[in-house]
Amino acid sequence: MKPRTLEELVTSVASLLTATQAETWVASAEQVLHEVVDYFGLDVCFLRRNDHEIGATVLVAEWPRRENKPDPDPLDIVYFADAGPEFASAENLKDVILARPGGSSTAYQDRVGRASGVLAASMVAVPLLSGEVTTGTLGFVKFGDREWSTAEINVLKAIAALLTQVQERVRAENSLHYWADHDELTGLANRHSLLDQLNGRMAPGSPGPVAILFLDLDRLKSLNDFLGHSAGDRFIVEIGARLTGRCAPDALVARLGGDEFVVVLGEGVGLDDARHEAERISEFVNEWVLLGNVTFSRSASIGIAVGMPGDCTAADLLWQADQAVIGAKAQGGNAIVAFTEDMREEIEIRNIIELSLRSSITDDWLHLVYQPEVDLRTGEILAVEALVRWDHPVLGLLLPQSFISVAESTNLAGELGAWVLGRACREYAQWRARIPGLDVTLRVNVSPAQLVGLEFLDIVARILEENGVDGGHVCLEITENVVVGDLDRTRVVLQGLADLGVRVAIDDFGTGYSSLAQLKQLRFDVLKIDREFVRDLGNSPSGRAIVESIVGLAKSFDLDLVAEGVETEVAARALLELGCHRAQGYLFSRPVSAERCGELLRAGRIRVGDPQPSRA
Repeated sequence: MKPRTLEELVTSVASLLTATQAETWVASAEQVLHEVVDYFGLDVCFLRRNDHEIGATVLVAEWPRRENKPDPDPLDIVYFADAGPEFASAENLKDVILARPGGSSTAYQDRVGRASGVLAASMVAVPLLSGEVTTGTLGFVKFGDREWSTAEINVLKAIAALLTQVQERVRAENSLHYWADHDELTGLANRHSLLDQLNGRMAPGSPGPVAILFLDLDRLKSLNDFLGHSAGDRFIVEIGARLTGRCAPDALVARLGGDEFVVVLGEGVGLDDARHEAERISEFVNEWVLLGNVTFSRSASIGIAVGMPGDCTAADLLWQADQAVIGAKAQGGNAIVAFTEDMREEIEIRNIIELSLRSSITDDWLHLVYQPEVDLRTGEILAVEALVRWDHPVLGLLLPQSFISVAESTNLAGELGAWVLGRACREYAQWRARIPGLDVTLRVNVSPAQLVGLEFLDIVARILEENGVDGGHVCLEITENVVVGDLDRTRVVLQGLADLGVRVAIDDFGTGYSSLAQLKQLRFDVLKIDREFVRDLGNSPSGRAIVESIVGLAKSFDLDLVAEGVETEVAARALLELGCHRAQGYLFSRPVSAERCGELLRAGRIRVGDPQPSRA
């Protein structure tokens, strides 16, 4: 029923707006404007909102809808800086204003005339106020002239207040919807939006192929540590802006969080084009960024995945790109790697290993083999190195490089290391019980994760005591990079091992980054020359020079020296000439079972040329 009084008009408007949501906001606003136009006998009523970010007033709804609306519509978006005084005043309007024909509102009359064809009109503009902020304007237009009573103006203010409440509720609702799909820091699409759009691209029957690039910024932590996280955030925002501005218009750029971005390329992009695009992106990501008074650049590791809709899902394609970027990171960063089916097979094998490693430790699927270390001058066996092997029921015999990294990444390194040391000490004790006068060193490798474990020293002490093995007969081998990784922790652990009488060797020496200064700070007993320097010894002058320098280093620090990977008599003779008398390698013996190692220890010596046992 049509309202008959001003009070009934306000009540009717409130009723129309009661159930309004974001989806029905414009339609509800049009209904309100329609009712106001009919009640007051107006020609036009409009609702505008202020966008203070872009400095403009934006048309939300109008009644009646204009026919033959011009394109572009001069009333659609009006920038405050370019508008006449009436529109400009709407930016911070606090009180009702009137504009009537013949007044000072020439610019307003001209703009209305271009939009509607009416050359003379009167208008009432009522601000929508949210606290101290002007959020929009409610306008009432009568072609020609019209006077307004105080009571009518008060009713228009009440209607504007009702519209303000709904508009703010809708704005909050829209904001929630927007940020559900957008990253709060960069404004880019977030993971939810990425998967939603990618699911559409990968649906069966959609055009393909679909290519995505997974970007992981390199070494961002050091930037955060140096300039603070706010600088890191500004850097991420800049990279996001570059990706948005320089990628193709049909590409989707998303931020997954942290320093990870995904770019979904346009339709029909195959692997070759995706690789070219990755190279181009890598170049502009590397460009300098000014943060305060300091310029920084960071490279990106980029993984590429390409799939056909219907052949794989959006989640699988994203997983492929993630695995590819892990491969790029493994190359040291600033690399581009495309996912391959070989990678999938490697990952599946790793997953099998990860799922069965813990049970394999407890169910005794592991065993040890031993490689003797001999005196090059006499063939006397001086030590044996324990090496772990895994008899996997599905994958067969696995060497340590297949599962040690998995153990470290799944926090099983301590448990695996304890098993190896315990088994090695038990078998060593059995040899000593069966071979009178046996005096050789037992060498056992220690992983970096195992070494820094808080209970490591206690575990070593317990295993030695349980097996009745004197610490002086055990030498633990650690890689050179462990020394560099945590110098303070290494120093504490090495002193603790010294207190137990346990000797320590640096394994694979020469491949890491330790310095003489670090060696002087730490207690070591043995250097083991990496096999890479020994392999071509006798044929490579540079290899000989490196080994010679390591021999000199060991002598100056009074360390025992062992050469690994000795496979030829030429290499053995060269080592003797250089002053290295201890060695292990296939020339003397491959790794052998505990039983066979016991036989070798009983013999006491290995002669070069003796038949070698099969690989263990």
